[in-house]
Amino acid sequence: MEQKVKNRWLIALAAVGIHLSIGSVYAWSVFTKPIQQQFGWELPDIQFTFSIAILFLGLSAAFLGHYVEKHGPRKAGILASIFFGTGIVGAGLATSMGSLPFLYITYGVLGGIGLGVGYITPVSTLVKWFPDRRGLATGLAIMGFGFASMIASPIMNMLIDSVGIANTFYILGIIYFVVMFASAQYLAPPPKDWVPAGFSADANAGKKQIKKDLCQLTANEAVKTRRFYLLWLMLFINVTCGIAVISVASPMAQEMVGMSVATAALMVGLNGLFNGAGRIGWASFSDYIGRPNTYTAFFIIQAVLFFLLPALTNPILFMVAMFIIMTCYGGGFSSIPAYIGDLFGTKQLGAIHGYILTAWAAAGLAGPIFAAWVHKTTSSYTGTLSIFAAMFVVALVISLIIRLDIKKLQEEAKRNENAVELAS
Repeated sequence: MEQKVKNRWLIALAAVGIHLSIGSVYAWSVFTKPIQQQFGWELPDIQFTFSIAILFLGLSAAFLGHYVEKHGPRKAGILASIFFGTGIVGAGLATSMGSLPFLYITYGVLGGIGLGVGYITPVSTLVKWFPDRRGLATGLAIMGFGFASMIASPIMNMLIDSVGIANTFYILGIIYFVVMFASAQYLAPPPKDWVPAGFSADANAGKKQIKKDLCQLTANEAVKTRRFYLLWLMLFINVTCGIAVISVASPMAQEMVGMSVATAALMVGLNGLFNGAGRIGWASFSDYIGRPNTYTAFFIIQAVLFFLLPALTNPILFMVAMFIIMTCYGGGFSSIPAYIGDLFGTKQLGAIHGYILTAWAAAGLAGPIFAAWVHKTTSSYTGTLSIFAAMFVVALVISLIIRLDIKKLQEEAKRNENAVELAS
């Protein structure tokens, strides 16, 4: 009896459902002022809840990546829905009790664990379902994460105004749990040796070139390679600079180009749009130009723009530069799983992706703190942007060094292929 194969586009839709839910973490700032007004807590203390959530995202992605590979995406998705749903509902309990430490534990720790597992689970599954369009597939899911705050923010605002902070958390926690739990039910890896319909025929006819993975490594083997750390550093620099700019976008625009508060707020809102668009756009484009060229492009574009930003006095030009930077920031997230697949194979992609995402956790803490420190020391954003431009030059060099490793692997694969042909 022939095994019924699931629809890979419905798998992609389920992945988007999970990412739209967990991506609402980027709308945390909607809660900060209402919480401050109700409890009188310090703003940095409230903001620290978000930092804890991002830290635990990275840690849980690293430690539970093996769980995803061992137990499959359905069980991992259910686990993510339980942690994330409980974390958000728990945040409602914390605010009704007026307890900041409990908010850290619920939204920060429990919600953060749900974030990490929920982030890597659908992505590692999609890479396996889309060998022909790896970038597009991961871009679709991670786009959901980028756009989530745009959808969630107005809903959160409306709920806070009508039912209060605690009830908003209760309602959202239940909704997110249901969406994530339901989405997880359809997630499954493809059958062994499965390829999309017509894929092999197109490849044999020369219409489509099958890009073979350079090797098939386990997560523990991957972390012993140089290219793993080069990839980690590339993501760390891209995220550190991006998050730092996101965290100060409004005051920076007001200070540097005299933008009004309302215009700066509009720019911040549109930043989210370009962040999301960059995730699907760049990742899809990477299928055509290759992941090495995509990352080299990210770093050239951003090194130039960060260097030029202090000289841009026109608000429109400043906005355009910011929007392009946001596409590169989002694209860096969505292209990394496909790059991991290219370099290490899909054997334990979820676990390797989890390890790489520790760069996001580190950058989430380092970026905003570093930006605030440089601004305080230099009393200007110009110094911050110059340092970030230099960091992108370093990232550019790393993106070129990793090509040497890729070339070496390609030559090795060709030698092995020739040896097999000679033996047969």
